[in-house]
Amino acid sequence: MTVRITEKNFIMLAVKNYENPACESMDEFFEDLNRIKYIKRLFTKYDKNGELRERLILNHIIILNNLFGTEFCARMLFFNMDPEFYSYLKSFLSYLNYLPNSIPEVELSLINLDSKISKILEKIK
Repeated sequence: MTVRITEKNFIMLAVKNYENPACESMDEFFEDLNRIKYIKRLFTKYDKNGELRERLILNHIIILNNLFGTEFCARMLFFNMDPEFYSYLKSFLSYLNYLPNSIPEVELSLINLDSKISKILEKIK
């Protein structure tokens, strides 16, 4: 059985799923977690003025995936993301083939891909 992520257990689950042999301190761990905030900021910027920094977003997601594993990465991103950005996030995770079949924290089947983002990502080789 998968434990649902909550505000109370988020850090504990993140530490448990964190795989970075080069990490020497909790500061480095929290720097890596801050990538979620950066993605949120980039989504906010896209939402407000249409500027999509798709390669930077992809880089942050790939690094998080490498550090936390595919399933937990997707779960923690959805958990920490504002619902209005779910379609943006789903588009990026789908493009990277990082989207699990299900996530306890959200109902993926109810979230549509963002067609504009999907078209932009399709052009990346």
